Amino acid sequence: MTDRAAVPATGRGLRWRARGRTLAVTAASMLLALLVGALLMIVSDPEVADKFRYFFGRPGDALSASWAKVSTTYWALLVGAVGSPTALAGTAGQAAPLICAGLGVGLAFRAGLFNIGAQGQAIWGAIFAAWVGFALHLPPVVHVVVAVLAGLVGGGLWGWIVGFLKAKTGANEVIVTIMMNYIASQSLAWLLLTPAFLRPGRIDPIAPPIDATAMFASLYGQFHVGFLLAVAAAAGVWWLLDRSTVGFAIRAVGANPHAAATAGMSVGRTTMITMTVAGLLAGLAGVQYALGPGADGVPTPLSLGLVGTVGFDAITVALLGRSRPLGIVFAGLLFGGLHSGGLAMQTFAGTPLTLSQVLQALIVLFVAAPDLVRTVLPFLRAPKQAVVGGAA
Repeated sequence: MTDRAAVPATGRGLRWRARGRTLAVTAASMLLALLVGALLMIVSDPEVADKFRYFFGRPGDALSASWAKVSTTYWALLVGAVGSPTALAGTAGQAAPLICAGLGVGLAFRAGLFNIGAQGQAIWGAIFAAWVGFALHLPPVVHVVVAVLAGLVGGGLWGWIVGFLKAKTGANEVIVTIMMNYIASQSLAWLLLTPAFLRPGRIDPIAPPIDATAMFASLYGQFHVGFLLAVAAAAGVWWLLDRSTVGFAIRAVGANPHAAATAGMSVGRTTMITMTVAGLLAGLAGVQYALGPGADGVPTPLSLGLVGTVGFDAITVALLGRSRPLGIVFAGLLFGGLHSGGLAMQTFAGTPLTLSQVLQALIVLFVAAPDLVRTVLPFLRAPKQAVVGGAA
């Protein structure tokens, strides 16, 4: 009689075990990043490092100073990210554009495409949304809706160009998207010097402020309607991928484009749809910056650095979230918390703000190298399946 314990799990059981191991590796990646970050704090702090010179004589001094430095820094980071309603609002405000752009990158990943152009798509989303915000004077609600739709069109159009070139000419989407990032940034620089975008009475490249009717309603501080849009976008991407025929085609093309073509799917059409939707999502990230309230409660006017590096940060968010909508939401919140809490870390613990960026890089490094994590922590390795066979 066959031993039931020796029979390998199948179907849903295997999927849940695989997801559990993936979550464990992700959590271990964060833990390792925090440990490496702690070592960097100890080494880079002159007062703490000085106590290690007489470590063997008085080890307690070095250990207590190290613990005080690390615990104070991480506590300040935690409090600055989630320690109060204001901190939570700041984290949500920072996370909203990261979630939107991360969804654009992650969706392309699911189709086997590398969307490195989320930065340019976010720039065009911000341009379109900001222009509607200050150039058109519409009634409340209508104004913000039109501005959001304009931003989606701007980002989606920029993504569609990449999909069209990929589908019709076979152009490498990595090279095309990188070059289009430069085109987008330089186009913004040019537009800000034209009468249509330059603020009257100014010679520096900055656009007029948007009308109050185009601004996202603030629910609490930096927690605004834009965050709810980001969560809704994540739900929409989940439905698209898991509940629609278009999503099935995207996943099929991403898994094996040749097999998908053999099955009668249009790889070129799927590529264009994917890049258009990815651009639309990244454009929504630009809309968040153009219409969302800043730290002072009003949107920041369109300028050269308005969207920051959200398109490149989105790559790390998509990687950490494993290109899954729910994972991207949590990854965006994590990085939003690191951004928001980094200021408190610098103010209350005297630790440079750049450490939060180092932590992000370390997390992504370990997440992108799961074999390294499993080597450091062997208990995370998948158990070998027992071979079941042989005649009774």
